[in-house]
Amino acid sequence: MTQALTPLRIPDEAKKRLNILFIAKNALWKGDIHPEDGNHAVYHREMREVLEGLGLKLTLSQTHDILFDPPKDIDFVFPLLNRAGFFNSEMLVPLLCERAGISYLGANPILRGLSDDKHLAKRAARDAGVPTAPWACYRKGAPVTEDKCPKADRYVIKPNNSSASWGVEDAYDWDGVKAAVERIHNDPANGGQDAIVEPFLTGSDVEVPVVTINGEPQVLPMLIFRQADPSHLRTYYEKRDLVDRSQKYSLDPFENPEMAARIDELTRKCWEEYRPFDYGRFEFRVNEETGDVQFLELNLNCNLWSQKVFGRSAVMAGWTQSDLIETIVAEGLRRHGLV
Repeated sequence: MTQALTPLRIPDEAKKRLNILFIAKNALWKGDIHPEDGNHAVYHREMREVLEGLGLKLTLSQTHDILFDPPKDIDFVFPLLNRAGFFNSEMLVPLLCERAGISYLGANPILRGLSDDKHLAKRAARDAGVPTAPWACYRKGAPVTEDKCPKADRYVIKPNNSSASWGVEDAYDWDGVKAAVERIHNDPANGGQDAIVEPFLTGSDVEVPVVTINGEPQVLPMLIFRQADPSHLRTYYEKRDLVDRSQKYSLDPFENPEMAARIDELTRKCWEEYRPFDYGRFEFRVNEETGDVQFLELNLNCNLWSQKVFGRSAVMAGWTQSDLIETIVAEGLRRHGLV
């Protein structure tokens, strides 16, 4: 279980020596809520400000272009360009870093792809002995047939590589499932995506933030998105603060010791597939009345905003937001031999 952790520090000489590229869609944003990206723009602005506050020498970019012909003086890349508007875009920054021979934060491209593909992540969790509800993956261009769909009274359908619940829908029969899958396959705004279908699980999501310290993953305090209505399906607009969500759910410390101990054990089983990954968030659906726990997904290079899970968890651990970011960057630098 979570123990008191000492945050890592970046040596002053390394701050003077190293040039770090911070690449994020809203790296240069100076405003508040973005009309399309919502609080994600505020998050990227905060990350830039924290990195600047640590005294790091930063180069800023909002696109991949800077890595096509990479600057010669970049020593390390902090990539947050995960949703870049095309399929599997989360893999491109680490791939370009590998091509250029530049060290970067986070897991390697293949592991990023494995974690961001919800179907493959569920397979890995199931193979590790972690409870995982049945599901079906419908790849774009492959047959959409009922025989592979699990039986349920209610379904959740979403893009297989989505983040922040983009494109999520629910349905109550096969006709509704098939129509939702075809909408995801044919969505012109995103070029079409693979779809995943799973039973709707009544309950709330327990979020498990993990940071790596000196090569060993460490579980930070868990939180729960406790829903006023356990049957409510959270949307992209709610997660990005583009609509009022204040009466629907709250982000609270998870204070069920017995269930937390079990989730801690399951998280440790899950993460062995992805090491080294520097940091990530593992997500489980829990029913506090029945005690049921099911793996949902994981997000490597996940959201670190102070108002979201990681930032809130850091405060519970006795860290500041600056402590959290410095620890993550320091670990990445250490792993690549830069400090």
